[in-house]
Amino acid sequence: MRAVQMIATGGPDVLQPSDIPEPGITAPGQVKVRIRAAGINPIDTKVRSRGLFQGEPPAILGCDGAGEVVETGPEARRFSVGDPVWFCHGGLGGAQGNYAEYTVLDETHVEPKPASLSFEEAAAAPLALITAWESLVTQARTGEGDTVLVHAGAGGVGHLAVQLAKLHGARVITTVSSPEKAEFVRSLGADETIDYKREDFVERTLELTQGAGADTVYDTVGPAVFSRSIEACTHYGNLVTLLDPGPGIDWKEARIRNLSIHFTLMLTPWLRGLETHWARQNEILRRCAAWFDEGRLRVRVGQVFPLAEAAEAHRLIEAGHTQGKQVLAI
Repeated sequence: MRAVQMIATGGPDVLQPSDIPEPGITAPGQVKVRIRAAGINPIDTKVRSRGLFQGEPPAILGCDGAGEVVETGPEARRFSVGDPVWFCHGGLGGAQGNYAEYTVLDETHVEPKPASLSFEEAAAAPLALITAWESLVTQARTGEGDTVLVHAGAGGVGHLAVQLAKLHGARVITTVSSPEKAEFVRSLGADETIDYKREDFVERTLELTQGAGADTVYDTVGPAVFSRSIEACTHYGNLVTLLDPGPGIDWKEARIRNLSIHFTLMLTPWLRGLETHWARQNEILRRCAAWFDEGRLRVRVGQVFPLAEAAEAHRLIEAGHTQGKQVLAI
C-alpha cells in the first residue's frame, strides 16, 4: 500500500512516500479500514520533530482518519463491509497512524462517520473535537450563562471550541488576528471578537465582562498567552491550556483569584492505557456526530493535500496562523 513514513526524527523532509505491505487483521475483534482521508494535527509535527512516544522510526504518523470498512474479524459485530467510519487512533509510534491507504484497529476504537460530512471533513475533526470537549466540558464544566474566552478561535481546535461552548449555553469571546477570521468565528456563533494585534485581550475581556473576567479562559497558543490570561479570568474561574506554560509563570495572581488550572492532553488514554477514557472519547464522537448531522456543528477544512505532500502540510502548520484543519486526501 501507499503510505508516508517518518524515517527519522527531524524536519518535514523526514516524511517520505513509501510502498509497504498492507496490514492484516490479527485479532477477532478488529476491522480493516480503507482510509480516504487523514487529519493533520500539531501533535504530528511535534512527534516528527521531537521523536515518537513509542518505538523508533520508521513509523506512520496521523491520529485522525476517516474511511470505509473493507474487512471485519470473526468477532467484530459493530460494522459491516462498506460502512463509512471515523476515528482517532495511532500515529504516536507503536500503533500505525493514518498517513496510509489502510489501517487495522479494534472495532471499539471506531465510530460511524457523520452522514453529513465528507471523508475530508470527518478526518479533520476527531482529535480537535475531543480536545475541545475535554477542555471545556469535562475539565471546565462549561454551562448555561458562563462566559468563555477562546484564544485563536479560528484555529483547528479553536473553531470547534467556540461552537461547543455555544452548544453548552456559554457566551463566547474569542481572539483573532484579522477581520476575515473575526467574520468566520462570528459565523460559528462567537458573541464577541478581539483582534489581539490591535487590542489588549485582557483589557478588552474585562471591558466586555464589566470588570469581572471570563469564567473560563481557553489557551491554545502558549506560555505568554497563558501567563496574561490569568488576569482575564474571573475569581474562582478556570484557566485551561493545551500546552506546557513553561517555568516562568508568576502564580501569585492565580492563587489570589482561586483559579482552577487545567491541562488537557486528549492522548492520555492512549499513552496510559486508560480503557474507560477511550470509551468516553468515543461517546464524544457519537454526540458530535449527531450535532453535525443536525446542522448544529461544522468543521472547517483549511487545505487538502495529496498523501505524497504530507511534508508540505507539516511546513504550513509549523508556519502558524492556519485557519481550520489541514487534511490529506488518500
